[in-house]
Amino acid sequence: MAGGKETPRQRMIGILYLVLLGLIALDVPENLLDSFKNIGDSLNASKTNVQNGINISMGAFEKTKLVQEPERAKDPWAKANQAKQLADALDGYIESLKTTLIKESGGMDKSTGDYEGRENLDVTVDLMCERRKNAYDLFKKINDTRTALTNLLDPKDRAGVDLPLRAVDPPDRAGFPHKDWERSNFGEGIPMGAAMTSFIKIQADVKNSENEIIKKLLGKVDEAQVNLDQFAAVAVAPTSYVLAGQPYTAQVFLTAYDSKANPTITVNGSQVPVSGGRGTYTVNTGSEGTFTWVGKIAYKKADGTIDYKETPPQTYQVARPSAVVSPDKMNVLYIGVPNPVSVSAPGIPKEKLHVSIGSGSLSGSAGKYIATVNSITDNDVVTVSGEVNGKNTVLGTTKFRVKRIPDPKPQFAGKSSGSTSAANIRAQSRVFAKLEGFDFDATFNVTRFTLLVVKPRQDPITYTTNGADLTAQMRSAIATVSPGTLVIFKDIIAVGPDNTQRGLDAITLSAN
Repeated sequence: MAGGKETPRQRMIGILYLVLLGLIALDVPENLLDSFKNIGDSLNASKTNVQNGINISMGAFEKTKLVQEPERAKDPWAKANQAKQLADALDGYIESLKTTLIKESGGMDKSTGDYEGRENLDVTVDLMCERRKNAYDLFKKINDTRTALTNLLDPKDRAGVDLPLRAVDPPDRAGFPHKDWERSNFGEGIPMGAAMTSFIKIQADVKNSENEIIKKLLGKVDEAQVNLDQFAAVAVAPTSYVLAGQPYTAQVFLTAYDSKANPTITVNGSQVPVSGGRGTYTVNTGSEGTFTWVGKIAYKKADGTIDYKETPPQTYQVARPSAVVSPDKMNVLYIGVPNPVSVSAPGIPKEKLHVSIGSGSLSGSAGKYIATVNSITDNDVVTVSGEVNGKNTVLGTTKFRVKRIPDPKPQFAGKSSGSTSAANIRAQSRVFAKLEGFDFDATFNVTRFTLLVVKPRQDPITYTTNGADLTAQMRSAIATVSPGTLVIFKDIIAVGPDNTQRGLDAITLSAN
């Protein structure tokens, strides 16, 4: 019901519904109850069709606009989902009332597909007005949902929106007492079948209102295709390469662009990626020379037509190559581990590069190398050379520091010091040396240590072993550890990838 307008069929159903309600006061004949059932079935079919339309609109928007214009579409999409949640909550509440009413009036007649107690005049008024008063909660939920749905629209977009979902007291009639909305729809004299039709009509109004709000929200994305919301200072030069003595000229100006729209941008006929309203042109520079490109932007104007704008020709110069050496793990090489080093020289094939190091050795090819070093220094040099104009030329050098791998931290029972449970200590059988916070995969093995077990008011028990595992005697002593016992590992020696022995800190653990 876009814009609050009803189709002729919907108006006919509404009029017939009101006529049938008026006839209730006279009698509840079978054919009248059949008419309520027919109207309910028609409203259910209409509700299903509207729901299918909502699903199609939401699905199409999610697959197109939300992907193509995420910045512009994310807010309407979020509000549309809020509208869906509001409508589903009210629809679910009404469905629970319908379920209760059907159950308390005898269930469904499987032979006719209608309600067993459709002529019952007591169950509806008890559920909705007299004893449990659910109609008054429903009245509030209907109007609260209508307000919440309307508030999802911008104030300027609410004009002319008249949602069919509403609960309003009927006008007073001369000579008759005032009757509120609740009793008009669910009060005394309303048969159960008519009340069910009222519920279904409200549910249909819920879905039509949800549909109208969602269409208006999602339609906002297509209203304005150009919304200049970002500004930037731009400098454009005809060329980025000039000869000595020639003037350098560039245009400097302020530009505006729509950060939420991604127009189609091509460079020399090839499309480029666009993000935040700006395209990025990237091209490989495999050879020297002067190159020119022209960008073309296709965008949709407010009237829906497509227009094009071209950039002035842009020129760039690819100059003589120079070497770049970048260590993959900082500007430090470590003794005993493979040190990956990347080497590149723009304009020269990687297979024609020659890389050497002052001390140690290099292995690898095609720009990826492994450096192996043996002695500590602050001035080891990696040299890169390559063929330029038929001659082998040094392209660049990079200095590295060569250092020893840091000492690891000894651990027993997952700790280097402090306290832990006696049970945790008794469960361990090995001393570890772990290197934490180091970028390389370097393993240290404990080769020797001394164990002291110090119990309160007893002389220490001391054992020494080679290797990282506890001896049988050590395990027996550890098995007697109880709260208050000190377990000390000292004289710990570990060997790492550089094959040097490291004396590590002692481990002191207090059992609790």
